[in-house]
Amino acid sequence: MDDEQFLNERVEVIAVFGLGWKPCRPIKFRRASGREVVISKIGLGFPNERGSRMVHVFDVTDGQADYRLEFDAVTLVWRLVREADHVS
Repeated sequence: MDDEQFLNERVEVIAVFGLGWKPCRPIKFRRASGREVVISKIGLGFPNERGSRMVHVFDVTDGQADYRLEFDAVTLVWRLVREADHVS
């Protein structure tokens, strides 16, 4: 990720929860500014233990920028923690 910005922004996310190898997939999210980002590809996704909490991390792109979303499985809150210009 080039020109990376570290954020801690709470976002609204539409995700699909289902069966299979990756049971949770974020589809799009809305930032506090109202801007909607439609996810075109999910890269890396992994669970990360933080003390007693499990946080699910997703690296995603909309084709124009790269983002890192985190889902806290205890509080059920999604956060946008990184944003970077997309590098081809």
